[in-house]
Amino acid sequence: MGYFWQGLLYIAPLGVTIYIVYMIFEFVDGLLKDLLQEFGLRIPGLGFLIIILFLVFVGMVGQSIIARPFIHLFSRVINRIPLLKFTYSAFKDLFTAFVGKERKFNKPVLVLVNPVSNLEKLGFLTEKDLSRLNEKDKVAVYFPHSYNFSGELFIVPADQVRAVDMNPTDVMKFIVSGGVSGWEETPQ
Repeated sequence: MGYFWQGLLYIAPLGVTIYIVYMIFEFVDGLLKDLLQEFGLRIPGLGFLIIILFLVFVGMVGQSIIARPFIHLFSRVINRIPLLKFTYSAFKDLFTAFVGKERKFNKPVLVLVNPVSNLEKLGFLTEKDLSRLNEKDKVAVYFPHSYNFSGELFIVPADQVRAVDMNPTDVMKFIVSGGVSGWEETPQ
């Protein structure tokens, strides 16, 4: 019976990952399925390929000088509608925090949470200047929750924050997995 559980431990993460990738593929491929069938096209994966190519095209156009006035106009329109402004800016900030040129979770730190027991917590430094909050000598540190896609932002004394010289992706994976993912060996 022990081998059964061991086998399950080996296969379950792979199976769940394959299932999630398959479901995402099916969902994205299905978005254009009806439209493609009207043209007599029934090629599995064609909808997925078209959407990927479309997103690459939008990314290329979005980086060009031609698109900047349209993006600026779109932002101005969105900023005039209160509920849309809040929702759009929150999601835009969330996505740019993870990808793009303005990534925020790229400075992993260790924070001394309890000096008596020397308890420390891994997080990401997101803001050094908190003068708008009238806080001097404090910084903003984001602490992702383990096994969850949420976290907490703490305002902590800067002298209790220590930079961690590690790959931010590895630190995020370590935190989100609750520390069970371990550390990847870096080739020397």
